Amino acid sequence: MNIYALSTGSGASGIAVIRISGNYVKDVIMLLTNSKPPIPRVATIKKFNKINTSELIDEGLLLWFPGPESYTGEDMAEIHVHGSVAVIRSILDQLSKIDDCRLAEPGEFTKLAFQNGKINLLKAESISDLISAETEIQRQQAVKIMNGRSSEKFNALREKLLKILSIVEAKIDFPEEDLPDDTIKNIKNDSEKIRRQIEKVLDDQKVGERIREGFKIAIIGPANAGKSSLLNHLSNREVAIVSEIAGTTRDVIEAHLNLDGYPVVISDTAGIRESQNEIEKKGIKLALKRAEDADLNIIVIEPKSIDFTGFLNDLVSEKSIIVINKIDLGYKNINHQIEKFNPIFLSIKNETNLDELINRIKDKLKNKFVSSNETLITRERHRQSLEACVQNLKNFEEKNSQEDFDKAAEDLRLATRHLGMIVGKVDVEEILGSIFSDFCIGK
Repeated sequence: MNIYALSTGSGASGIAVIRISGNYVKDVIMLLTNSKPPIPRVATIKKFNKINTSELIDEGLLLWFPGPESYTGEDMAEIHVHGSVAVIRSILDQLSKIDDCRLAEPGEFTKLAFQNGKINLLKAESISDLISAETEIQRQQAVKIMNGRSSEKFNALREKLLKILSIVEAKIDFPEEDLPDDTIKNIKNDSEKIRRQIEKVLDDQKVGERIREGFKIAIIGPANAGKSSLLNHLSNREVAIVSEIAGTTRDVIEAHLNLDGYPVVISDTAGIRESQNEIEKKGIKLALKRAEDADLNIIVIEPKSIDFTGFLNDLVSEKSIIVINKIDLGYKNINHQIEKFNPIFLSIKNETNLDELINRIKDKLKNKFVSSNETLITRERHRQSLEACVQNLKNFEEKNSQEDFDKAAEDLRLATRHLGMIVGKVDVEEILGSIFSDFCIGK
């Protein structure tokens, strides 16, 4: 079976790249070009024709990558043609007429690369992140993971766990053979050391996920305080409807921003107030939930709505910036209790002190995007696997100290498996290989 797909963006462009991978790519090339594949990895000018005719579709470049030395590990070809909609459609239409040739599913080329051992899961995910990167810091993180440092770290820890497991397995299989005291001590020390290293990786303040998904900012506050106007100003476009009618915003409205290279997801929320309207009450509930989940809350109030007996007192925290809007209407008689929270006095209408707010947000961003760890967790999947690994290691250490080796070995197998799941490498046969290489069993 062969798969094919347009690898460049849709729509008119200078060049389009169509990728083909599979067992019969040579036959596909023969049908489209009436010639054999060119020299491997050398761009060659070819005429691409309609199948079984001499009608020319376009003239372009053909790149031929025989497997396994290709991206997917299979025979692969890339067709580089002019990027008109008509040319692309015509070539894809011809490919669809070839037996055992179908349109690729999303991500299938990279999936084949993983299945054929060309890349691991971390690299596959980093390729997706690099394609989706919108800011410089996202690009840097994706490239860093593509370079394999995280993979090397997790693989090295996994190899150490396999080593420990092989010793425990040997103890189970040959109970009459006493292990040296220093070996038992080393098992305990090594497993604790590995657990601490993983715990250090987990103690990252979720920097990797913040970079990949965006720093979450929620704009919250009472109705008609200027929250939607602030979102529009920060986004430099009309994202939310602005009205003097209180309660206009009912749902959460999001905008994705690039703030000095930092990815930000900023949300405008429903005004918080007492309401009998069921839809507005649901919107307020969503607003409070978004505030709870956000990395930073911008609390927008106006001089007449400062009230620390209600919601405001519950929302103010270290992850908050308090903004007093509408100072153009006067603010000399405000409650001075607010000053201890270092508020920013601004007028969105007159664009007063908005730069101060943006600088305050940037300071918060810089602090949140700093990590001392070289190994970054970029997905919840990674975090869950590492947390499960740590828990299994704790269980192993407890049972190993009680010399309950059968159950301890099972916990260690689970710890190894969870660590292997991060890079997509789970193979119990490797334990046997470690035993045979390190122990003279059957001597």
